[in-house]
Amino acid sequence: MIKSFLDEFKAFAMRGNVVDLAVGVVIGAAFGKIVSSLVDNVIMPLIGGISGGVDLKGLKYSFVSQIAEKKVDLTYGVFLQSIVDFLIIAFAIFVAVKAMNSLKQKEEAAPAPTAPPEPSEEVKLLTQIRDSLKK
Repeated sequence: MIKSFLDEFKAFAMRGNVVDLAVGVVIGAAFGKIVSSLVDNVIMPLIGGISGGVDLKGLKYSFVSQIAEKKVDLTYGVFLQSIVDFLIIAFAIFVAVKAMNSLKQKEEAAPAPTAPPEPSEEVKLLTQIRDSLKK
């Protein structure tokens, strides 16, 4: 029973779609780190410089909770930075998919082969012999 379960799991795990999905997840995680670094270290400092030194991560709204009687911070700047991350990742994926679709369209638009090549002399001779024998 265990062997059949393991064999079934192996067949499932080795399907092409599962392996492709695993590769996609790993590459996606690495790509997410690259985009986060780009946003944190390049884009947000530029936005901060343009907007007069505003750091989105530092944006927050603080208030005192009446129930717990302690200070509470709503860090909406981190949320805004996550939105910027998402928009950059979505744009990059859009560009990649658009490039793949254009390559796919070029393959589909490739001209179909024209008329089949002319038969060789031997095939012509054999065809003549066959036609002669039919008569």
